[in-house]
Amino acid sequence: MSKACAPGTAALNGEQPLPNVAAALAAGRTLRILSIGAAPGRIGRHGGTYTAQIEAMLHAALKVTRIEIVNRGVSGELAAAAAVRMRNEVALEEPDLVLWQVGTNDALAYVSAEDFAQTVRDQVAWLKAHKVDVVLVGLQFAPQMLRDAHYVKLRDTLRAVAAEEHVIVVRFFEAVEILNRGDDAAMPAADEFERSEAGYNCLSQYVARAITLGVFARHLPHRPPTPPTAAPKPQ
Repeated sequence: MSKACAPGTAALNGEQPLPNVAAALAAGRTLRILSIGAAPGRIGRHGGTYTAQIEAMLHAALKVTRIEIVNRGVSGELAAAAAVRMRNEVALEEPDLVLWQVGTNDALAYVSAEDFAQTVRDQVAWLKAHKVDVVLVGLQFAPQMLRDAHYVKLRDTLRAVAAEEHVIVVRFFEAVEILNRGDDAAMPAADEFERSEAGYNCLSQYVARAITLGVFARHLPHRPPTPPTAAPKPQ
């Protein structure tokens, strides 16, 4: 990982959070990944795509040659809409793993934490029932959002739901916060919710590293889990 990217940005939440990915690799099958949520196209003028970068990193880390990543990201989509669309995409693409960037649009639209949590819980349960792993990619960072109580609440809600459901969450908000700490020039100027090329390069690294760690989680030293903030339960 690049020194410019903050370490420690993924919570694994389980002894083997990616059993279907591990099974695909063990069987020598093509690893199929569906990327859904707000995802970029080409990164920078000369960079590759977000999913192409992840694919290249996984090839190197997992020592496999057959990986297919399908990008079905839709900008501005809320979690509830993405969940409905995801079920159709899973039926069509038959992935082993879903990368779900989720939470930012719900926070900006002031979707209640209870409704958001239930949507994510239900969709994770549906994916597990259909033998599809999931890596959740958390909320985008913007410095003014540290003062937005609802935004912070949904960030924490996603982390808590991931812990409850024993799935991986990539804490992108916290990673970029560390990356930008004490360096005002590194923060986006025109659109604070538009991720920079460096930010997306880091995100690609975070996701690839989370998947790699998830595959080999059973072989890692056990660490006591950090108690999560309880996610709100529906009334």
